Amino acid sequence: MCLPLFSIQQIKSFRVIGRALLSTSYICEEPHNQTLFLSVYSPFSSVGKDIPAGIVVFLVAVPLCLGIALASGAPLFSGIIAGMIGGIVVGSLSGSNIGVSGPAAGLAVIVADAILQLGTNEAGEFSMEVGFPIFLSAVVIGGIIQIALGFARAGIVGYFFPNAVIKGMLSAIGIIIILKQIPHALGHDVIAEGFYGFWQSDGENTFTELWVAIGDINPAAVIVTLVSMGILILWEQPFMKRIKIFGIIQGPLVVVTLGILAFNLFPMMTSMSFAADEMVGIPTASESGGVLNLFTFPDWSMIGTKSLWVISFTIAIVASLETLLCVEATDKLDPNKNITPTNRELLAQGAGNMISGFIGGLPITQVIVRSSANIQSGGRTKLSAIFHGGLIAISVFLLPDLLNMIPLSSLAAILFLVGYKLAKPTLFKEMYGKGWSQFIKFMVTVLAIVFTDLLLGITIGLCVGIAMILWRNFSIPFSFSEKNEPGKPIEIQLSENVTFLNKANIMEALKAIPEDSEVVIDATLCHYIHPDVIEIIQDYTVNAQQDNIKVTIKGDFETVNVNHKEYFMNKVSKDGSNKTPYLKQVLTE
Repeated sequence: MCLPLFSIQQIKSFRVIGRALLSTSYICEEPHNQTLFLSVYSPFSSVGKDIPAGIVVFLVAVPLCLGIALASGAPLFSGIIAGMIGGIVVGSLSGSNIGVSGPAAGLAVIVADAILQLGTNEAGEFSMEVGFPIFLSAVVIGGIIQIALGFARAGIVGYFFPNAVIKGMLSAIGIIIILKQIPHALGHDVIAEGFYGFWQSDGENTFTELWVAIGDINPAAVIVTLVSMGILILWEQPFMKRIKIFGIIQGPLVVVTLGILAFNLFPMMTSMSFAADEMVGIPTASESGGVLNLFTFPDWSMIGTKSLWVISFTIAIVASLETLLCVEATDKLDPNKNITPTNRELLAQGAGNMISGFIGGLPITQVIVRSSANIQSGGRTKLSAIFHGGLIAISVFLLPDLLNMIPLSSLAAILFLVGYKLAKPTLFKEMYGKGWSQFIKFMVTVLAIVFTDLLLGITIGLCVGIAMILWRNFSIPFSFSEKNEPGKPIEIQLSENVTFLNKANIMEALKAIPEDSEVVIDATLCHYIHPDVIEIIQDYTVNAQQDNIKVTIKGDFETVNVNHKEYFMNKVSKDGSNKTPYLKQVLTE
């Protein structure tokens, strides 16, 4: 059922745009009266699954929010603020049912460099009190730029990444999660942030940190990890899923409860205990001198400087790219195979970053770790993401002491299962079965991300994919029938796309045609022919006369390079002759 909301003429109103963004469903159009409608959507349709999933995501998100803030060189509470806004604001505005947003490790280096640059004076002295508020103004501006990108319909960029690269990204993140959580599982938490780059701030890397952790084992953490893993594996068994009560009480909740009990009981019953850096560490209002002191507000004193605008555009572009990649990956994990409207996602992320920057939070993106935890915990609608954000907001003010009793080894066990599901051996087998072309792109992306970081690894995987496309395009400029009989015309069927890279191969093929022959160059299936190639063929038709070669060209070079997508959208699309309203395009594509 659809309820009328506003007319076409009212779209120009900013208030109407705000109402459209706040809708929790899609827009449809009734052509007979040109009125836009919003479908009725209930965020409580799967509340029995969304609430437990939201709790699990909340438990996973809190240490990640703190860790990313630490890795970014920002106040710890800025990560908590970003987690709250990512859940409540972005979760409400987004068109994704199962995506979860928050501070992203992929931006940590950019954030740290920006704060350092903006907070350093001419004498080379750095001040966090100066640099961080100015950085927040860049976050706000970055959010505005993201909203502009959404209205410019830039969300389509995410679809230019090959599936093999996206699956490689998911597998690499799963491997990194497992490797980075091993030290936490062993009780070695000198670097508690779990930063997802290969190189760490203590000079170690992902693999050398494992050797360091082996020499610093806490038996209490190991016991909690092993028992927690046993519980999680048990909860995954089919017979457990058939028991109704265990469908409501999720395994990760039991694991966290066990961790809190272990923290309190181990010192009383044994000689084992947990160190402070082995626990979740949420800043409290009492430690900061009051609730308001937890928040920081932007300083606009450098708004007219080039450096601030460069940082703002960098945040907007990198955050948008990371979000679009995560949207594409999350949609592939979604059991219902929903497709997230990417332009609307950019609008939601932009609004979230504006609010986060205004009250002292880090930049926000959609995050694959939290999103995959949401999916694997049974989340079905955006209520789980909103609920997790609400839990962060409530808990940091009302229950910080309870949350600070959760050992990081409990959360490591939960993330082990998340990482395994992202990087299952069956996925590697599946990609190998698709042929070397797909497997090479997949493996290059996996290795590049593991040994560098998310964005650089994705870029390397994409470059390999492009190189393989160019090589294939270079190698196959035309087709030739093996059934060609002597005395019959030689038929050369040009490929759909013939670029300047094909010049050499086409010239060599034409030179190989013997004298006194007849050749047919068929361009009827071509969608694009580079002007250089057209010139080569036209020159050949003239020079061939000297060798008594008859050349026949099928197709018209003047009309071959038409925009077939534009023709399709205008003539054959589902909207027919009715142009889709601009606002609907932005919010639903």
